[in-house]
Amino acid sequence: MGGRRCRGAVSHRIDEDPCWKNINLKRKLSREDYKLALPSIQQRLYDLEKACWGHRVATVIVFEGWDASGKGTAIAALTQRLDPRGFKLHPIAAPRTYEQQRPWLWRFWLKVPDRGEMVIFDRSWYLRVLDERVEGAIPEKAWRDAYRDIVEFERTLADDGVAIVKFFLHISRKEQKERFRAIEADPLEAWRVTTADWARYKKYDQYLAATEEMLELTNPNSRRGTIVEATSKMVRAQKRSSKPSSPSWRSAWAPTRRRAWKSPPRWPRTRICARPWSRSGERGPNAGNTRSDPKARPRGLRPRGDRAPDQLRE
Repeated sequence: MGGRRCRGAVSHRIDEDPCWKNINLKRKLSREDYKLALPSIQQRLYDLEKACWGHRVATVIVFEGWDASGKGTAIAALTQRLDPRGFKLHPIAAPRTYEQQRPWLWRFWLKVPDRGEMVIFDRSWYLRVLDERVEGAIPEKAWRDAYRDIVEFERTLADDGVAIVKFFLHISRKEQKERFRAIEADPLEAWRVTTADWARYKKYDQYLAATEEMLELTNPNSRRGTIVEATSKMVRAQKRSSKPSSPSWRSAWAPTRRRAWKSPPRWPRTRICARPWSRSGERGPNAGNTRSDPKARPRGLRPRGDRAPDQLRE
């Protein structure tokens, strides 16, 4: 799932492995440049969504990465200007009891996109070789066989014409701890950090080894992903907009005339008020309001033969 091929042994530290030698977690992008580039990126993604829908190309976008690495924020920025009728979002958690009684990829086959549809996975089938492996939820043979299952699953989708885009959001252990502390300090966001998150944080080195092996064994040249330096929010958004290297999708990413984005027109603000003239002939703010005036005539047309008040004086 990484954009660079890993060739080091699993026992090596991930920071020293050639797979990560070009990953710079200190990269930053100014906020002004980020705000300047974001509208054009979102417009480009919207044009790509329309192109995929018009050509009936199904798309799978996978977001993997560390806890608190910004997967949810990245997905929110990605889908902000997309047509909600053209994509679906699937947050993936541990399999439920009834899902464990079936082949482990069964629940993901149910979420395969239709022709022209875009499906976004917040975590994915890689949980099998990451969380479930490190936490000991499955035996060793199961997660080792999962590497072959993942490769065959993605190859089947690709052979059927599905475009697969994969991102792995990478942050350091120190950055992850600082983000956990910052989230816990916010009373409105503290619920997001649980004891399970801190337990996974303590196993950071084990997850590093599992991540390295996952990148090595599940990323053939035709379906490589992108490793995103997720320390900076601005860099994270910029790298998500990089062009895919596969020539088969070059037409969908062809440069088009960029149009300035304009906000949709707003409906004029209106407030609910009583009608100035009721059908019963009454005037004023309480016209036809039977609750404020018990003696007021009920709403509706005046029955025939009923004369107006000025006619009673004659």
